[in-house]
Amino acid sequence: MSFRKVVRQSKFRHVFGQPVKNDQCYEDIRVSRVTWDSTFCAVNPKFLAVIVEASGGGAFLVLPLGKTGRVDKASPTVCGHTGPVLDIDWCPHNDEVIASGSEDCTVMVWQIPENGLASPLTEPVVVLEGHTKRVGIVTWHPTARNVLLSAGCDNMVLIWNVGTAEELYRLDTQHPDLIYNICWNRNGSLFCSACKDKSVRIIDPRRGTLVAEREKAHEGARPMRAIFLADGKVFTTGFSRMSERQLALWDPGNLEEPMALQELDSSNGALLPFYDPDSSIVYVCGKGDSSIRYFEITDEPPYIHFLNTFTSKEPQRGMGSMPKRGLEVSKCEIARFYKLHERKCEPIVMTVPRKRLPARGCRTPADPAAPTPPQPPPAQSDLFQDDLYPDTAGPEAALEAEEWVSGRDADPILISLREAYVPSKQRDLKVSRRNVLSDSRPTATPARPGAPTPAATTALTTASGSLAGAGEARKLEEVMQELRALRALVKEQGERIGRLEEQLGRLENGDA
Repeated sequence: MSFRKVVRQSKFRHVFGQPVKNDQCYEDIRVSRVTWDSTFCAVNPKFLAVIVEASGGGAFLVLPLGKTGRVDKASPTVCGHTGPVLDIDWCPHNDEVIASGSEDCTVMVWQIPENGLASPLTEPVVVLEGHTKRVGIVTWHPTARNVLLSAGCDNMVLIWNVGTAEELYRLDTQHPDLIYNICWNRNGSLFCSACKDKSVRIIDPRRGTLVAEREKAHEGARPMRAIFLADGKVFTTGFSRMSERQLALWDPGNLEEPMALQELDSSNGALLPFYDPDSSIVYVCGKGDSSIRYFEITDEPPYIHFLNTFTSKEPQRGMGSMPKRGLEVSKCEIARFYKLHERKCEPIVMTVPRKRLPARGCRTPADPAAPTPPQPPPAQSDLFQDDLYPDTAGPEAALEAEEWVSGRDADPILISLREAYVPSKQRDLKVSRRNVLSDSRPTATPARPGAPTPAATTALTTASGSLAGAGEARKLEEVMQELRALRALVKEQGERIGRLEEQLGRLENGDA
């Protein structure tokens, strides 16, 4: 009888983290020192945003991803808040739109120019006023366009239609204490929250009802976090009664006991979880730690499987995570984090090692006349790795805000990363005064009775998917005519090239 240890099979067992070279970091950034357990960083395939120190108000820095190296102290910032910025979040459906929450009790939505900031940005597109205390959480709906959630120290959750600056829902009775974090589920029909009263709640925002609640999910008094996984389970981080850091996995259908509970260590920094639904990996970063632990979540006990730890020398003050569509698939990169130091932002790449195949038509090193080619990094592969990159959530919204308010739900629209996904041109954020008399578009559900009227009246105009008006139809016809003419020209030139090649062949053979 063999007692040999059986190793669990997983393609992510050998995932390793590696920081980029110094010249690819962002140096001399004065990261905010505000005492708030936020990530302080948000990133998308175009821009990096970092909350920074600012005098006389709050500000955050927005840099194009390629603008690495030392950041000039005079670099323009987004600086419209009158109090420190506490949280920022990029819109998942437009890479040039970002929301921010601040100690000045407001939420602001900003349009970033396509090539980045050339001067300080002080005028937001929309100002959302409804909180009575500082706003520490902002998060966009994952599938509905222009739907934004905000939560403040007034223990209220507000959900907005950014396109009309209207307050859709006000949830002011579900949380008796400070809200630590909020996370939408996969299709945005529910959200889960972690609260200072040690409870984890699952809430239906449109009905304003409590779907499930677990009291004392973690018995420690320090901050905890809760996130939804793709299959609907809830993953939490927190502290035990003895102040040991914990991870737990919960089934929303039965919150009496956790499906899995693991204790990590006795450090005192809050654990920030980052979840990749495509690989079912949860990356856990502790504030003040110098490491990133990552775990694979499966359907088999013990459900939470430790993979590895990335360790560095410097502690992290915050962390941002790149969406899957912004990764380099040719290098088998499955995650990229942006670690905030005290005065620097350092990208960290998570990679699955795969062998690289020899290029076609090249001489092999067995040929004595052929020099030995330089060896590439072991992680790089010439073939697209289907098992590492299933179709992932793209930037196109599955629903409009009005459809979501009416009760519809939809999963994210998926895209393939096989051809190194190229995004379409971003919709411009146009500011226009709302005219109720002449506007024929369907309006969103009004705010609940008693909800305050937002101060902002600007509207975010977005394409509706159908062309309206004779002018637009005429433009479309002109484009189609030009396209047909170009196709005919290409065909004619192709035939001409064929005739010339035929003549050239006859000349070379001496037939002519």
